[in-house]
This record gives sequence, structure tokens and C-alpha cells, in this order.
Amino acid sequence: MTAELRTHDGLTLRYWSWSRNPDPALPPVVLLHGFAAHARLNWEGPGVVEALVARGRRVYALDARGHGESDRPHDEAYYGEALMARDVRLLIDRVGEDRVHVAGYSMGAVVAVLAAAEDKRISRLVAGGIGAGAVEVGGLDTRVMPPELVSAALTAEDAADAPERTRAFRVLADTAGCDRLALAAQIRSVHRDALPLDRIVIPTLVLAGGSDPLATRPQVLASAIAGAELRVLPGDHLTAVRDPGFAGAVAEFLARD
Repeated sequence: MTAELRTHDGLTLRYWSWSRNPDPALPPVVLLHGFAAHARLNWEGPGVVEALVARGRRVYALDARGHGESDRPHDEAYYGEALMARDVRLLIDRVGEDRVHVAGYSMGAVVAVLAAAEDKRISRLVAGGIGAGAVEVGGLDTRVMPPELVSAALTAEDAADAPERTRAFRVLADTAGCDRLALAAQIRSVHRDALPLDRIVIPTLVLAGGSDPLATRPQVLASAIAGAELRVLPGDHLTAVRDPGFAGAVAEFLARD
């Protein structure tokens, strides 16, 4: 099922929901996708939604502003993970529960951390696809994906003209049929301040691919969050989510509460 969510600054976002014989005693799960992806690509395709629904969970997944079927303005003022975290809190309002679990991947993991630091309704957290960069540079590792080079790749007239270092983002955006100008606006607004990791006091799982250049040294992130667990799976930034262990790790961790 799909529905729309109106943001505080006038955008219309699309979110998806799934359930099958849900257990009303279990908190719903909110899933937040990565940059240049969308809810169904990041979570339904790799089997995460099915793994959760099979355990009696109600699942919600938001297409972030600029992505998927949500509004995609080209003005940088509409972007940044802090605004996306505000959208997540609005979705939790819509869900109408006192307690929810949240899992985010890559950009979505940064959004999830920001939301969990502010919203006490979030009682369990999975942060996937980020590592030491979340501690050392405040979010996605801009040392690996410099925003100015990613923006240049996304706005180049031809993919062949994109900077070689970030050409893969252009290829991903073209393959997924993304609005490249919206993605460029988001990457120029990427979160750069220190993340409030000391305010995360809920059970947290850090989940990373062992060969993911955007999630190197994930133990640094796990050590910065009180009591966080770490699990490293085979794969890089794009393939780790499709490892058979990924969906199971998310579902199993979120089943403990």
C-alpha cells in the first residue's frame, strides 16, 4: 500500500507500507533508504521487507525527498539529512505508535541517527552502510565521495564527462532513472556537522559490508554509540544489502524488543 505525506515545507512524499498477520504487540519498523535509491529498491528487492513481515511486523518505508516517487525539487534549500529526519518524525506521527524501530542504510542511516537522537519514540536502531566517516566527518564519508565531484558527475551533460572518481554515482542514477539534479542538490547539502552519537541511548546495530569504501572501520562507529553491536557482512556498498545475511541480521536484531 502507498500513501502520501505532506512536509512542513510543502513537499509531498510517498511512503509504502506492508503487513501480513501483524502482531499488534510488536513495534512497527520504519525503513530509510540510501542516496540515489528508493524505498522498494533498497528494502523490498533485497528481501528485508519480507523478512520483517514474516515475523509479524508492520513495515513502513519512505521515499526520501528528491528520490523515488516523492517530490524532487532542484533547490538545495529543500535538502539535507536534518530535514529528512524531520520528515521521518512526521511519518512516525502518521504511524501513530508510541514506539517504533528504525533501520537506515547509507544516507538513510545518517537520517536515522539524527531522528533517533531527537525522537524518544524510536526504541531500536539499525545503521547500515556507514562507518568511521559518521564519527570523523559527520555522516557519509565525504573523503571517499567528495560532494563537489559527485555533483559534477550528476550534472555532466554526458556520463563520459563525469569525474572518473565519482562516475559510478552517475551510472547508478541513470540506471535507477533518478532525477539527477535533485540528487545533486542533496549531495551539495549533505550533512557535515558532528552527529549526536552520544545521544543515542537505545539498542543499536551497526551493519556494514567488509569491502565497503563508504563504511570503512565500522567498529569506530559502533564504539561511539553506547552498547552498539557490530556485524560485518561480505560485499561493498551496493552488494552488502543483497547478501543473504543482511535481511536476516536486520530482522533478527529488531525482533529482540
